[in-house]
Amino acid sequence: MARRAAALLWRCLVVLFLGCQLAAPAQTTAASGAAPLRFGILPLGGAFESRNDWEPMLADLSRGLGRPVSVLSVNSYEALEQAIQRDQVDMAFLSGKMALDAVTQRRMNVVAQVTRHDGLPGYRALLLTRKTGTFTTLQGLLAEPERWRIARGESRSVSGFIVPQLQLFLPNHIVMETRFASEVVGTHQATALAVANGEADVATNNTADFERFRLQFPAEAERLQVIWESELIPHAQIVVRRDYSPEFQKKVQAFLVDYARAKGPRGDAERAVLKSLHDLAGFLPADNSSLLPAAKLAYQLARQSAMTAQWVNEAARQARLQRIENGYADQVAALRSAAP
Repeated sequence: MARRAAALLWRCLVVLFLGCQLAAPAQTTAASGAAPLRFGILPLGGAFESRNDWEPMLADLSRGLGRPVSVLSVNSYEALEQAIQRDQVDMAFLSGKMALDAVTQRRMNVVAQVTRHDGLPGYRALLLTRKTGTFTTLQGLLAEPERWRIARGESRSVSGFIVPQLQLFLPNHIVMETRFASEVVGTHQATALAVANGEADVATNNTADFERFRLQFPAEAERLQVIWESELIPHAQIVVRRDYSPEFQKKVQAFLVDYARAKGPRGDAERAVLKSLHDLAGFLPADNSSLLPAAKLAYQLARQSAMTAQWVNEAARQARLQRIENGYADQVAALRSAAP
């Protein structure tokens, strides 16, 4: 109990601190009078951890662009979404639904997509349970979900919510938000720890973050096993606000694409930075069309949810399905036409 109370107090202090000071400088020595480029970070571990991970690369970005860069590191998808809505973010590392909303609703453009050392074009969502105990098998989970406690990602999380809901739970007539005995909602690190520490029975996660979890929490990771994995999910993107000129967006893209590709000491140092940054290998040039897979996932989830939901009559269901079709068509057209 003492450990749980201490952990809760720490989380409260983190939220309080972030509420008072959302942004911190990544580099203050850039020889420019321009306002800082505000970089928002998708929360993968903790807010402080994410900021510390990104600061070395963003310091290099500051020198490369000749202007200061500040870091906005928050503790939830919702907090980052609100910061983007309030125009407090100029550039961001986002995935899936978050990147899709930023481009289609928040006047941002994709300029690059991350790559990893495994060479795969994406990663996979996972379900984790303990290796021993009562709740350890996928068959048991699907047969009696109401007996299980779930730790999952926020509704905007691709691997923490969208893909497991779409590819596993809804096809088995299970709605994640309502069918489980209880739920914990948090980062991938938090969900894995919840299961490892006996606070939940199953957790959503993904291959990239679970690899990182194994390194950071080897004892806890040893208690866990993977009972399900998804199809490949495309990697995250870097987006820039459209208020910046096409020339500036191209300059940002060129910096990212060239980063860690040089030979010699500078390239070695940059590769080491990316290695510590979620084991990234580099960046590929990309535009808004790279979000077409994310749009399809969101469309499939909305359609599947509409098909399994209760409606007053069939006409209401069909009207909802038609709105989903129209919205998806509009998104596809916008993503194909609005390149940076």
